[in-house]
Amino acid sequence: MTAFDFLSGRRPSTLAGRAMVATSHPLATATALTILAEGGNAVDAAIAASAVQAVADPLMTGIGGDCFALYAPAGGGVRALNGSGRAPAAATVEALQAAGLTTEIPQTSPHAVTVPGAVSAWCRLHADVGSLPLERLFRDAIRYAREGYPVTPRVARDWAEAAADIGADPHAAEVFLPVPMAGVRHAQPKLAERFEEIAAGGAAAFYRGATADSMIAYLRGLGGLHTTEDFAEATDGAEWVAPISASYRGFEIHECPPNGQGLAALLILKIIEGFDMAALSAADRLHVQAEASKLAYHHRDALLGDPDHCRDLDQTLLSDRAVAALRARIDMDRAMPPALWDEPEHRDTIYLCVVDAQGNAISFINSIFHGFGSCRLDPATGVLFQSRGASFRLIPGHPNAIGPRKRPMHTIIPGMVTQAGRTVMPFGVMGGQYQAAGHAAFLSAVIDRGLGLQQAMDEPRTFATDGVLQVESTLPEDICADLAARGHQIKRLTGPMGGAQAIRIDATTGLLEGGSDSRKDGMALGF
Repeated sequence: MTAFDFLSGRRPSTLAGRAMVATSHPLATATALTILAEGGNAVDAAIAASAVQAVADPLMTGIGGDCFALYAPAGGGVRALNGSGRAPAAATVEALQAAGLTTEIPQTSPHAVTVPGAVSAWCRLHADVGSLPLERLFRDAIRYAREGYPVTPRVARDWAEAAADIGADPHAAEVFLPVPMAGVRHAQPKLAERFEEIAAGGAAAFYRGATADSMIAYLRGLGGLHTTEDFAEATDGAEWVAPISASYRGFEIHECPPNGQGLAALLILKIIEGFDMAALSAADRLHVQAEASKLAYHHRDALLGDPDHCRDLDQTLLSDRAVAALRARIDMDRAMPPALWDEPEHRDTIYLCVVDAQGNAISFINSIFHGFGSCRLDPATGVLFQSRGASFRLIPGHPNAIGPRKRPMHTIIPGMVTQAGRTVMPFGVMGGQYQAAGHAAFLSAVIDRGLGLQQAMDEPRTFATDGVLQVESTLPEDICADLAARGHQIKRLTGPMGGAQAIRIDATTGLLEGGSDSRKDGMALGF
């Protein structure tokens, strides 16, 4: 790690010798650390932390959302879990067009609500790898939901930004308005009941029976196509799948396969691997990252979707030939529009990671997509639904076109780094569309320039998207001017971009280095 400037107003990485947890919310970090101290493993701690954030960070995550995870057992290989939900069996491009949707699926439309996959993922993880009972893992979440929790500063800020969207739904407004200030206590007693049901009856208590019937009736009342069969099939919907990976300067970077956008992160890394990122100036480095991101995201949008509709895409896009062709399109003096390689024929999230005393590591992400998801809340169950279906296309034949029981392209992506078969670092970046670019920028800062985890997270962020280069206000003006001279249309952001967590494991000493983004309320803690 590089020397730390203690007058920077930032904080250094957290160090520990046995176990570590890093989340974006202090209550989640505290819960996970307690679980580890009681003998729970990394999966137990991750589930417990995620449950707490489903209560205490309701605009980012919840039981009405989706989940992905990468799990690396001590001494074993990396496994990927896809806990993303599917569209109803009756959902087709034609059906939505008949309902008046022609160009996109709005955030608040019932058609944006795919069947939630998070509960299935949590229960699959728990059944296969967990050790403590669900009743114990949900204890803090149940207490905070029933008795209330203090709203943290970043959560309060984001909550206020989503106030107008919440107000459009009377049931969501009843629970989430007026917007609480930081320090005000907020409760969701019906959510406590759902956690108690799941603790007692597993995933079936959520996807079958009275709770499922209520959610289905509510969604159908809005015009949704959801059925009892759609929810029942999701009970065991979470699937263990093989991760995809790519090498980067002697490390192996693992991502979940499509329908997640992890492939875009790997493609960015492979493109920038051809540049000496450590030797480049800051402006050159950000230019390369921007150009590589535009190329990777262009391919993501054209080719990624449900895994059954884009098989083996990683083998094509990460081939030496494809990467070399894309890298050659980068002009160091000029920002270029993106283009597809070999032209084919056809934002809101929580991330956390845990390493336990036995050496098991998990990289875990849970999301309801937009702030407060679809902003649709079933008043009988208290379940706030995600808006992942808004990612579907309404273009017949597109890999990401909505279809019966299809999974949409997902922005949420946990990451894992290994070297010579040894787990080096679970990591993740929040921030909706930014996540793939964020993975590449973070890893380059750590691997190429030797920054500590917290230092790498705290660097000013940029993101090339929608024809502009978004930059945080902390990026120096001379760098912005340099980038603008190359043709980048600079858009200075008034707020922070995303967040991140990571835990690095030193193979020689066993030291754990943890980081939790200062843009969020959370922290990394260990013992």
